[in-house]
Amino acid sequence: MSVEQVLFYLFGAVALATAVLMILQRNPVMSAIYLIGNFFCIAALYLLLKAQFLAVIQVVVYTGAIMVLVIFVIMLLNLGDEQKLAEQFSVKKVIGMVLAAGLLLEMLYVFGIAGDGSTPALHREAGSVGLAGTIGEALFGRFLLPFEITSVLLLAAIVGAVVLAKKRI
Repeated sequence: MSVEQVLFYLFGAVALATAVLMILQRNPVMSAIYLIGNFFCIAALYLLLKAQFLAVIQVVVYTGAIMVLVIFVIMLLNLGDEQKLAEQFSVKKVIGMVLAAGLLLEMLYVFGIAGDGSTPALHREAGSVGLAGTIGEALFGRFLLPFEITSVLLLAAIVGAVVLAKKRI
């Protein structure tokens, strides 16, 4: 077994463990901390797959920016009423199981295990999938119009949020 395989299994096991611990936590701050650990393990897995750009984006965007916002919202909400959380737990558990089963079926289909055994069109050069050049070519070539429409929609949402948040004098 090579060093890459050992690291892959190690980071995969830690990612699974942190994901399970994140779900089982009652304290939302500890749950967010386990999610940060999971994000770092996912970034390490991206590095092992030679997708450097995706690994950097994983750390900068998700671990850096999004989790700061999540922790900020958790602190602002002051989730002290655990009775309401306990009442909603059973509904969330059922919804989570349904979504997990759907994800499993989708993964079986995508990887060709279900059905006739043929693998769908997932064949690309493994070394070029997560590189900045490949993503840039797809983003500013084939997907230029959807990218620009998304940026205009995000700009409109930001302007709308500023207008709504502005205090009336």
